Amino acid sequence: MSYGTASPGDLGRRLAYHRRRLGLTRRQVAERAGVVPGYVQYLETYPSPLDEGVLLRLAAALETTALELLGGNADRPPCQGGPAGRPVLRPLGRDECLRLIAPGGVGRVAYAGSTGPAVFPVNYVFHGGAIVFRTRAGGPMDRDLRGGVAGVAVRAGFEVDRIDEAERRGWSVLVQGPAQHLAPDATPPQAAVLDVRPWASGERDQCIRIIAQEVSGRRIEGI
Repeated sequence: MSYGTASPGDLGRRLAYHRRRLGLTRRQVAERAGVVPGYVQYLETYPSPLDEGVLLRLAAALETTALELLGGNADRPPCQGGPAGRPVLRPLGRDECLRLIAPGGVGRVAYAGSTGPAVFPVNYVFHGGAIVFRTRAGGPMDRDLRGGVAGVAVRAGFEVDRIDEAERRGWSVLVQGPAQHLAPDATPPQAAVLDVRPWASGERDQCIRIIAQEVSGRRIEGI
């Protein structure tokens, strides 16, 4: 595949994101890619056209793809390239599942809504054995997860996954349990709850947590 000359775009933000994801310093990325450390800092700070060869070396150093660094796959569904050769699917234990989802990020909450099955992506944190996220007070999700029987919590599912398209491997974790609405003065501490920063605009002032009663997961790898 020819990438020509890379467009500056949001390349700097993507470089910084993948570097932090791997826990690497700029010097370490530079050493992996065979460039001077100051060049990595420059690319993360200033929009700059990039030579195709350097782009490919940076992608390899950051364990991703050139297309991902350029943002070229932002509007397509993931994993269109097919599975790895001889894929192996293995179940994950509860402890490993919780370790994978503990850093927080984006997951999908699923429940039986008023108009049928509903699944929505939300930003979440994992705190005190529960998924915690925010939604709009009085909105459809808020209403649907309150249920119609006093004292009886609605059960919901929450799914988190990570797919490495280049390596054709990944994992998914499913959490199931009762959904509880949190009052402003409830535990977990407000500091933990407020750390959930939804990407969507608008007020998201109702905190909800899903207790991790049942936890299961799978990992798929090629051999």
